[in-house]
Amino acid sequence: QTLLLKVVMTAMITVLTTTLVMVATISILGMDAAHIPLLWIYSYCAGLAVGLGVQAINAAFGGIGQLVSMFVFIALGLPSSGATVPLQAVPGFYRLLSLFEPMRQLSDGVRAILFFDARADAGLTRAWTMIAIGTALALLVGFTMTRFYERRGLERMTPQPSGGDRPPGA
Repeated sequence: QTLLLKVVMTAMITVLTTTLVMVATISILGMDAAHIPLLWIYSYCAGLAVGLGVQAINAAFGGIGQLVSMFVFIALGLPSSGATVPLQAVPGFYRLLSLFEPMRQLSDGVRAILFFDARADAGLTRAWTMIAIGTALALLVGFTMTRFYERRGLERMTPQPSGGDRPPGA
């Protein structure tokens, strides 16, 4: 139930963040975007896929899941995306990661929408496919891990206040 609630919250928050990013980039910064509705729905789905991936990692690793997520999605994602540094200029390890790291697929999709008239053959089809695979994988891993913990009777260790840590009047 907790994971399901987090999935729903992730979906709702992603609507807000996607909208705010679109307003900031298109309206305030003046980004030229011919396919705004497609860019919005693509950005929403991409953000949701990554958010669900983070929730799945949190379900698997508990409290340290945030750190693991940052490492997977940021530390490994940026160099393997090809968006900041061409893949030809990074070590082979990052080129290998670029085959499945989400940031590469997501940046290729945005590039196809913004610069190549949203053509499927410009990387958009692969980007949509990888978003679908990532979303399905995140949900599968997340719910599998929570079910595993529940069936084994394992509980997440969460910090509880000790008797002496009660606030006054409690």
